[in-house]
Amino acid sequence: MKVLVDTQCWLWMNASPEKFSDRMRTLLLDPDTVRMLSAASIWEIGIKYHLGKLPLPVAPMDYVPARLALTRTTPLSISVTHALRAGALSPLHRDPFDRMIVAQALVEGVPVLSSDRQLDAYGIRRLAP
Repeated sequence: MKVLVDTQCWLWMNASPEKFSDRMRTLLLDPDTVRMLSAASIWEIGIKYHLGKLPLPVAPMDYVPARLALTRTTPLSISVTHALRAGALSPLHRDPFDRMIVAQALVEGVPVLSSDRQLDAYGIRRLAP
């Protein structure tokens, strides 16, 4: 199964795995699960870290690549198709990072692991943590 992990859930995977249900931990630890993290999430992590809103043990330049490897998470680049789809989404959710994640999920045909119920308004398949 492929799953696009939103920013908050990816950070939880690394620092607070107890926030996930047993079922979701099993899915995330399954070697057949393809975990993806949007480039938008990586950008969001960098911005929040440098604004002092996201404490990390080391700077994102070191943290993100190391944790991507540790969690066997594949970065998902933003394509032109993703950008066009995100730009066409109604602003039901005000966060542009989340709208990009929604657009990528729609284009790629994958569910999103997120605790954000506002994403449901876009008709995506959302997996609750």
